[in-house]
Amino acid sequence: MPSSASAPSRARSARPGYRAVLRAPHAGRTFGAALLGRLSYGVVPLALLLAVRDATGSYSAAGAAMALFGLASVLLSPVRAALVDRYGPRRALPPMAALYSALLLAVAATARPGTAPAALAALVVAAGACTPPLGPVMRTLWRRLLPDPDLLRRAFSLDGVAEELLFVSGPLLVGLLLPLVGPAGAVVAGAALLLTGALLLVASPLAAPHPRGGDREGRQAGADGATDGGRGRRAGRLGGGRALRSAVLAAAVTGLALGALDLMVVAFAERQGRPEAVGWVLAALSVGSAVGGLGLGALDRPLPNAVRLPLFTAGLGLALAAAGLAPNLLLLGAAVALAGLFVSPALTTSYLVADEAVAPDARTRAGAWVNTAFNAGSAAGGATVGLLVGHLPLPLCFALAAAPALASVPALRTRDFGGARSRRKSDPAPDPAP
Repeated sequence: MPSSASAPSRARSARPGYRAVLRAPHAGRTFGAALLGRLSYGVVPLALLLAVRDATGSYSAAGAAMALFGLASVLLSPVRAALVDRYGPRRALPPMAALYSALLLAVAATARPGTAPAALAALVVAAGACTPPLGPVMRTLWRRLLPDPDLLRRAFSLDGVAEELLFVSGPLLVGLLLPLVGPAGAVVAGAALLLTGALLLVASPLAAPHPRGGDREGRQAGADGATDGGRGRRAGRLGGGRALRSAVLAAAVTGLALGALDLMVVAFAERQGRPEAVGWVLAALSVGSAVGGLGLGALDRPLPNAVRLPLFTAGLGLALAAAGLAPNLLLLGAAVALAGLFVSPALTTSYLVADEAVAPDARTRAGAWVNTAFNAGSAAGGATVGLLVGHLPLPLCFALAAAPALASVPALRTRDFGGARSRRKSDPAPDPAP
């Protein structure tokens, strides 16, 4: 007769891990397609910057064009996500991806010396306005496939770590392409990656309209049962209440901290006489973030979302403030890696909170709002520190960059997030394995 001590051990070993996430029906092909398309997000910005610079001969013109590209992409992300929520991935993503790719091809074709900078900028901005929301769509499909909260947390953790690695590898791919095809060719490669990934994604059975009417049920739940701060939420509205606002706030302060950190690391390395060390210090941030994200997904009994969100945000702020006290690059790298441990868990928890806060027919928009907040915060952090870093001591700049994350903790402490084991009754059941 087996001992009682061995039973819990076998139960723990039987708990599903990352392999179970990827073995779910259609998960591997769908996730692979999404990653292929999202690799474009790491390729296109640098390729466009270099293409516009070569065509205009001006870094300022290239920088202005890319700033507008980022602004259009970030601000219109919720609008594009709303189209996906309304019409579904199979109807909304292909035309969006085709238009985005066509505009990138137009930039590549016209990025020649003598081209008017305004014309190039207009094409670049139009492309940014059409950027398909592959990340939010993939997270919505994860929820459809994996209603179990533990598996969903692992899927979101894996998704976030993979996305971060894509943003690191994208510029490396551009570096490999430049000697072969030049900046314009790299832009074409980015367009091809996005279009191919988007079409493969919508070809997955997961992207098909759900036969059980899950979206209709979600809209009915939003109209009849769900509330937003005590008010009824009509169908089609985002809703989400305080939980969604907390997720957006956490993503914004995380982005602000990271946007500020990049420039502060550059300034620190230059003052140490080691500008070449910037790369490995920022690599330490990525490694720490990957370890933190995978660690969160691997936990068997994590703290509830309502506890994790302020905890990770506070940890990021404290680690960032401590990094400003580092006396040398080695300790700065260690402190930055420690800060990275909180980055991916904070973002993953933000996406989970947003996903749980809204009805099924609003999840793509909720994820897009979190993504928009992170990108907007990153841009604001970089711009603000750029104004301060030459006028204030670096330790003070680190402390000021950490302040929003620490100041947000009281606002993030709430009990209405919907715990790690919550699940909406309107969620459709997963498709059976073929």
